[in-house]
Amino acid sequence: MTGVIATTVVAHVPTLGLAKNTPAYQETLVAAERAMGDALRSVLKPDLWVVVSTHWVATFDWLVTMHAMHEGVCVADEAPNLISGVPYKFRGDPEFANALIEGFGEAEIPCARNDSSHYEWDYGTFVPLQYLDPDSEVPVVCLPSVLMASHEECLRAGAAVHATAKRLGRRVVFVTSSAFSHILARGRQNWPTPERVAADHRFINRLKEGGLQDAIGGFTEYSRFVGAEMGGRPLATMLGVAQAMAKEGKAIVGRQYGDYAQSSGSGNAVLLMTDPDTMATIA
Repeated sequence: MTGVIATTVVAHVPTLGLAKNTPAYQETLVAAERAMGDALRSVLKPDLWVVVSTHWVATFDWLVTMHAMHEGVCVADEAPNLISGVPYKFRGDPEFANALIEGFGEAEIPCARNDSSHYEWDYGTFVPLQYLDPDSEVPVVCLPSVLMASHEECLRAGAAVHATAKRLGRRVVFVTSSAFSHILARGRQNWPTPERVAADHRFINRLKEGGLQDAIGGFTEYSRFVGAEMGGRPLATMLGVAQAMAKEGKAIVGRQYGDYAQSSGSGNAVLLMTDPDTMATIA
């Protein structure tokens, strides 16, 4: 099987960047990302992570990292007191990146190459990958949240990722670094309102139970109600990937790792989605 073989949602709150800063109620997110990453690498053996992050923000174009090697030091620009400079080194996949630029062009999605030798990862990319792939085994291609993109465009962008992976014969895991509810409040111990927590659980459960089309149909209303991070654009891109996977003829179901957890009024969870046969092979 090639193409996107699984799609995920992962948490990236800056208190997860270093263990000394992670409160007890968020340790479930770290454990979940470790467990899911171990299962994905050992069972599915992906060729590539494609990561869309809420903290790499582009205004107009879907930028694609073209780097053969991602190497640098991650600083959380909004919280350098929590992530002040952590080194990382992962291989990239320029062949896939170039093909994805072509795929975006064919889908009439505005795009551009990011081949800057000075570019360094945002913490939304770095934080979950340090747990999903602690030994940097799997190459990475990164995508931003695009402010001018509608949810419909995000769905098409996700489909282009799957089509590109199919065309190249890559086994790709799509990683969505995003909170669910994201109307923030000072005080990291604060939960979203009970109504937004309930909406997050309904959305997550719908995906777990195979209700992908219902989730897509109600997504804009849901994302507005919960104030989904970056207007729900990364989550919508994930839904586009999952929808393209479902067109292969199999249902898409989900599994949650760990517990839903709060961070300054946001709701966070770690979720894996794939077809039932594949899911049955994953611990």
